Amino acid sequence: MPSYEWKGRDRHGNPQTGVLIGDNKDAVIAALRKQQIVVTTVKEKGKEIALPKFGGGISSKDIAVFTRQFSVMIDAGLPLVQCLEILGQQQDNKAFQKVILQVRQDVEGGLSLAEALRKHPQAFGDLYVNMVAAGEAGGILDTILQRLATYIEKNVKLKGQVRSALIYPVAVVVIAVIVVYIILWKVIPVFASLFEGLGASLPLLTQVIVNVSGFIGNFWWLIFMVLAGSIFGIQQYYRTEGGRYQLDKLLLKVPAIGLLLRKIAVARFCRTLGTLLSSGVAILESLDITARTAGNAVIEEAILMVRKEVEEGKSLADPLSRTEQFPPMVCQMIAVGEQTGAMDTMLSKIADFYEDEVDAAVEGMMALLEPIIISFLGVVIGTIVVAMYLPMFSLISQIG
Repeated sequence: MPSYEWKGRDRHGNPQTGVLIGDNKDAVIAALRKQQIVVTTVKEKGKEIALPKFGGGISSKDIAVFTRQFSVMIDAGLPLVQCLEILGQQQDNKAFQKVILQVRQDVEGGLSLAEALRKHPQAFGDLYVNMVAAGEAGGILDTILQRLATYIEKNVKLKGQVRSALIYPVAVVVIAVIVVYIILWKVIPVFASLFEGLGASLPLLTQVIVNVSGFIGNFWWLIFMVLAGSIFGIQQYYRTEGGRYQLDKLLLKVPAIGLLLRKIAVARFCRTLGTLLSSGVAILESLDITARTAGNAVIEEAILMVRKEVEEGKSLADPLSRTEQFPPMVCQMIAVGEQTGAMDTMLSKIADFYEDEVDAAVEGMMALLEPIIISFLGVVIGTIVVAMYLPMFSLISQIG
């Protein structure tokens, strides 16, 4: 859905600005009126080319620490405004500090905590806001915040596992590419000059290596431009709806990596849906939020199809199994959870199981990647070395 920038005044006449996601301008204006804001201007944000950000962002870890501290303070009986004031003043991240203090100001001005958080989608997503709203309505805000903190911490841990698993192979490949590039750029030309001076005839393999070295030396800028352009093009294609779907579908089919991504998606689906249901959020709204936080367009489409059938009165397990995106065991356990009335507990157990499965899959992938990478690098370096020695063998035989 598009984002809209809005300006207006609150019920005290203070100027307010923000960004809100909605189907159209009328929906945004209606949502702001519910927050007792008199809207002066609303305009859709233009599609911008995303540039890399260096610092100033709000990480999931920041949100997790804030939520955990917030829950402890609320449980201790501190007033809501005072909690937000303390947490805002002690926050090291300046961008997040500004958000927290703005939330405190809005709550002090008469908005509910959920309404104040909803004004900052860059920090607090739909899942967070809806759970807080359910906690405020049920008078169990401290419990909801504890569940939120646990959910975010587990999500951060899951991302960290995948990121740490990728650091080693990526670092090895990058260093290897740099080393091979330097050899081709600086070392091979020396050998080529030597062979040319001696009048040696170059074998086919050596000639290919020398030609590649010459191309790299003369057209390094073209290689850089093609590489940068390819990365930029893939990023922009992924930002389109069709491009994201096709690339996510392709990733799920990649051996080893696809299985890992599917397990991560299942763990995230079960953890998110279980957390929302246990917090009192309605099943349809929970499925809607879970779809948007799935992290994969194929899984998101499957969840939305399930939501449509649940809206028509069907159970959750049957349409989930028909999507063929979730393992049969998951669907069977969810069916048991529906029959026993313990859906949230069952989803939590499935999430725990699949998070352990992600751990095992990451370790297995690391054990598989290491020998493959080492073998590939050995072949590349060995080919270059052999190519440089072949003309020498030819010269020695001629001298003999």
